[in-house]
Amino acid sequence: MNVNDLELFLNEAFPVENALDYDNVGLIAGDRNKVVTAILVSLDLTDKAIEAAKEVGANVIVTHHPIIFGGIKRLTLDDCTGKTLIKLVQSGISVIACHTNLDLTDEFGNLAIASKLGAEEPKRLEGAVCGVVYELPMDMKLADYCRKVVSDLGTSGIITINNPENKVRKVFVQGGAFDEDSIEAVIKGGVDTVLSGEIKHHICVGLEQMGINTIIAGHSATEQAYLPKIKQMLSEKYPGISITVNYNNEVSSIL
Repeated sequence: MNVNDLELFLNEAFPVENALDYDNVGLIAGDRNKVVTAILVSLDLTDKAIEAAKEVGANVIVTHHPIIFGGIKRLTLDDCTGKTLIKLVQSGISVIACHTNLDLTDEFGNLAIASKLGAEEPKRLEGAVCGVVYELPMDMKLADYCRKVVSDLGTSGIITINNPENKVRKVFVQGGAFDEDSIEAVIKGGVDTVLSGEIKHHICVGLEQMGINTIIAGHSATEQAYLPKIKQMLSEKYPGISITVNYNNEVSSIL
């Protein structure tokens, strides 16, 4: 298997035509003809991720977030992106990004988060751009549910502007950043709590006025739930290839 084969497989699993217009997915840098030795799966491409890949002998990094979004006018050591890309090329490592095309494949994205939260029968919310909805077996106080989120997602903390005594029963979850175009669907769907990695403050205020709680759990904490699913898929497809999950830019031995 070469890098091109891996990109084609990922593009089938997460169709590139589903990526949003602003996005940049697929092979970002590297030699598509190089044989794959091992794979590192990471949320972001960072210097530490490159070092982790070298440590485990991986010459491909599969990331969620693309390091290049817009046009690059120069590639120098004057900025962090340039430094990382130069280090990547010098290391002979390729990077493939699966971003909004993965986000819109709920099984590997938002359903993975819902599963970590112990959700029963989560499903896509009709009309929402991205995200799933589920109901708790019984009402919980917001304070108690926030503590559960911290524990289940392994985040260092959460932010909420709502009364900790508020009820939580029907939750909408979207990893990464909450899409404001989903607000109407959230209201129509009878959701009482929105959980996401990032939610703008004025959106939190507006939702509170409509009786909807918001829980901000952190971009990385929500989306790192995707990584084991990606590893499992790649391991089943390429059983002879070593695949390592990189959490918080450090090699993890959890999986």
